[in-house]
Amino acid sequence: MRYMLMMHAPRGTGDYQISDWSPEDFKAHIAFMHRFNKELTEAGELVGAEGLSTPGEAKLVRAGKNGQPVTDGPFPEAKEFLAGYWIVEVDRAERAYDLAAKASAAPGPGGAPLNMAIEVRQVMSGPPKDA
Repeated sequence: MRYMLMMHAPRGTGDYQISDWSPEDFKAHIAFMHRFNKELTEAGELVGAEGLSTPGEAKLVRAGKNGQPVTDGPFPEAKEFLAGYWIVEVDRAERAYDLAAKASAAPGPGGAPLNMAIEVRQVMSGPPKDA
C-alpha cells in the first residue's frame, strides 16, 4: 500500500523558522533528511520525496469565468504549511506511522527533535471502476 507522509510546519517564529537557524543546525537537519531518505530507498519503501518552498512563494490558482485568478497562497488563514512530503510503499499502515514518527523527530535548533506534525494518508489507486 502506498501512503503519503506530509510534513506540516507552523507559520511564524520559533523552532520551525528555519531561516533563523544556525548553519550547523541547518546542516544537521538536512543530513537527517538525507539519511532518512537513504534508509527508505535501501528498504525499497521510497516512491518519492520532495521538500517544498516557503509559503511566501506559493500561489493559489482557481479557475474562474475570466481566466485563472492567481493570488498569494497557500491559504491566508492557514496556521501551518506543507513543508515537504514522502510517498512510501509499505506492507501495512503501522509501518507508515512508524516512518512518520521518525520523520517527526528530525532535529531542530540545538539538535532537539522538532516533533513536527506528519499527516499520513493512504494513496488511492484510482476511482472505483463503476464510477
